[in-house]
Amino acid sequence: MTFLMWILSGVLAGLLAGWVVKRGGYGLRWDITLGLVGSIGGSWLLRSLGFYPGAGIVATAIVAFIVAVIPIVVQRKFMVTERPAEKKDAFWRWGLGAALVALVAWMIFGPVQQPAAVAAPVEERMYAVTPASVKVKAGMVTGEVTDMKVAERVEKGSDRIVAAAKLTGTLRLKNTSTNQTVRLLEGKLRYIDAAGQPIKLEDARSEPIIKFTTYGGSERLDPGQEAIQSLDVDFPAEALKAKKLKEIRLEFAYIPSQYREETVNFAVSIGAGK
Repeated sequence: MTFLMWILSGVLAGLLAGWVVKRGGYGLRWDITLGLVGSIGGSWLLRSLGFYPGAGIVATAIVAFIVAVIPIVVQRKFMVTERPAEKKDAFWRWGLGAALVALVAWMIFGPVQQPAAVAAPVEERMYAVTPASVKVKAGMVTGEVTDMKVAERVEKGSDRIVAAAKLTGTLRLKNTSTNQTVRLLEGKLRYIDAAGQPIKLEDARSEPIIKFTTYGGSERLDPGQEAIQSLDVDFPAEALKAKKLKEIRLEFAYIPSQYREETVNFAVSIGAGK
């Protein structure tokens, strides 16, 4: 904006030169050129000397106009010409002058751009789950849930929730059967309060469903095989209140089937080497 003001001041000085001193100039183009030379050169000189104005746009405009006038005055004093003024110069001086005044007025009195809002810092708030690890058993499937914790992201200072609470952890399951395979279908977590009632999630939040993936390239657990499943599910804000949550219930479904292992022999012979 400051550099633009220096340019505009140089142009304005060139326009006014023809009105103030009607004779002795070389025309509108030369007046504007001399004004720009004065304003840009004066800007560079003042910066070099450490006198660059910092008092705002009005002070910058005044100083820029003063230094822009200097080359025009020098030309009128020492390189005077008797060239007659052209009518079209007067037309352009009035037109450019009006446009320039309107532009400078808008720059000075126009709307001020508001600084962009600075985003408040966000921090992660952790909630400990006690105990952090629990054993699980459902028929022939046993296991353990470990490293349980709850985290939410809040705006520092205002405590505004940026990212709602999530429960994370690791679920380890094992097929303890000796003669059956297990195909895990789906799991669901339920948060139970002190009265034995489920604590509901807020609107628009997903039910805490666990989707089981494949295990070692297979969709089933053979006898003795283990599976590890990550937990990352929504946690209700109501359950964060003191003494509100009593237990977490894990429900999951699986399909057992008979495990069979058979041996098949292939009769083969080896031909003579060649």
